[in-house]
Amino acid sequence: MAAGLDSLSLFTAIGLSEPKARETLKNEALSALLREAVTQAQGILGPSVDKATGTLLYNVASRLKDQKRLRFLVGYITSKKIGTDLQLSGMIREAASLCLAAPGHMPFLGPQVTKGINHPLVQQGEIPTLSHGAAPGSGADWGLRLVLRVGGREGGGTHSWARSAIGYKPHAVTHASDYFDQLYAWAVELIRRGHAYVCHQRVEEIKGHNPPPSPWRERPVEESLLLLEGMKKGKFGGEATVRMKLVMEDGKLDPVAYRIKYMPHHRTGDRWCIYPTYDYTHCLCDSIEHITHSLCTKEFQARRSSYFWLCNALDVYCPVQWEYGRLNLLYTVVSKRKIIRLVEAGAVRDWDDPRLFTLTALRRRGFPPEAINNFCARVGVTVAQTTMEPHLLAACVREVLNECAPRAMAVLQPLRVTITNFPTHKALQVLVPNFPADETKGFHKVPFQATVYIEQSDFREALDKGYKRLAPGQPVGLRHTGYVIAVQNIIKDAGGQVMELEVTCTKSDAAEKPKAFVHWVSEPLVCEVRLYERLFLHKNPEDPAEVPAGFLSDLNPDSLHVIAGALVDTSVCSAKPLDKFQFERLGYFSVDPDSTEGKMVFNRTVTLKEDPGKV
Repeated sequence: MAAGLDSLSLFTAIGLSEPKARETLKNEALSALLREAVTQAQGILGPSVDKATGTLLYNVASRLKDQKRLRFLVGYITSKKIGTDLQLSGMIREAASLCLAAPGHMPFLGPQVTKGINHPLVQQGEIPTLSHGAAPGSGADWGLRLVLRVGGREGGGTHSWARSAIGYKPHAVTHASDYFDQLYAWAVELIRRGHAYVCHQRVEEIKGHNPPPSPWRERPVEESLLLLEGMKKGKFGGEATVRMKLVMEDGKLDPVAYRIKYMPHHRTGDRWCIYPTYDYTHCLCDSIEHITHSLCTKEFQARRSSYFWLCNALDVYCPVQWEYGRLNLLYTVVSKRKIIRLVEAGAVRDWDDPRLFTLTALRRRGFPPEAINNFCARVGVTVAQTTMEPHLLAACVREVLNECAPRAMAVLQPLRVTITNFPTHKALQVLVPNFPADETKGFHKVPFQATVYIEQSDFREALDKGYKRLAPGQPVGLRHTGYVIAVQNIIKDAGGQVMELEVTCTKSDAAEKPKAFVHWVSEPLVCEVRLYERLFLHKNPEDPAEVPAGFLSDLNPDSLHVIAGALVDTSVCSAKPLDKFQFERLGYFSVDPDSTEGKMVFNRTVTLKEDPGKV
């Protein structure tokens, strides 16, 4: 009984409620493991363990199957190397089965291989989430490697946007081009061992899974070596490749290892005119970097045989390749080839068009990396292909931005309002909280004077049932000002369009409480606002059953609406590209890189609430 009381005190001391603590005591195995975890934590931190740490300790005790890892995990929690439940969940789910590297090899989980801005969120967001979550539990690190297409659109700064978009800091950022010399030396060795040859079949001849056998497959080793040297020196126009002698899991015969491309590389310049393919580069770079586990999507499963074959053919260290199911989203396309067609057709501006789901597009639209990672962690990693609704990602974005995006006021469709009895001849300075739910995060000042602008939709000439905003005979409050305004006169143009309202104001404490409060701006900045909707009309634009004419015929004509004359309060005047705000009552917005000193441009990231019609 005394031991039970001691455990009860111990569990409540780390933040468990008393009912939760008593419920835990009923499970002997759980309570014993939790006692051990708390005792270990107290040995490191002292007798006081904060609630956040206590929650993680409870989650470890309740989920961990291999108790041998408890001390290791407690150490990571107390040292803050594991700080969130998402990290902990990912690590427990994946890291428990990770083996350490072979003797003499550094434990290293990864890599995150990217081909630059082309990769969609689902391919580039999942692996860092998995790697970053799993690596601590195995004593491993995770790396980010860039494999850039020669002559492509990617630049040398690609790793900076990739790191900022995924939000995690890898142990190391490397490039496949770092190893071009070693890769070429291994190509020579592969030919010497009789495992590769130089082929002169045209690209059209070797496309697909059933190309005709190469007539040069059995050419002498010395001849292939001389031809490879000639390829390197630029003696061929492009009609030569290096091919490996193997049959892949999908039946493809003799995949290409090297191609001729007379294009400069952004890191090596004009030094090379032959470049290694993905099938050749991937596994060998993993071997060079002593990767333990290489993670990729299921479509690369057919390349697993070539991955192992190539390392074994050269007698070099061979990592493990793990495949996971691809994560797809409805109402979009994530294939790079289809995105290229969208760009070429002018349906989108470029790879970073905010209507796309590439990482650069989401970053430009204002999606914070934490939201992308939270989404991937919640969806989880499975072998089966997963397709999700975009609104689930948007919900993760709202959760993060609600905590980190300061508030401002903007008016998209302005209606001029003149306050005829404004109390002073000059503007008042109104204090607006950056985060109304937590005023300790500070305030900003906005001017308030006799002329203000409200949304056109916040006024109606006729007072309809259920309408609570401004109308003749129905006052409204102006947010944060302490004033209520009432319509006195409606000014229209020759066509009968309402152009201006003349109103009177009354202090809130002297007026009847209004039914609604509206946002407003005064002495505002003129800005451009871009509102985005789904790029496609149907859930599966690539499905011929839904869209018989092809995905390009399914484009939503209303996917982009540009408001050139929107108004925003002056609190945002010093904002930089990609800074994020919540425009009160309108949604979350991000400063677009198109912004200039004379005119700011904002992208709507997400609305404040999901449109029920979209769910």
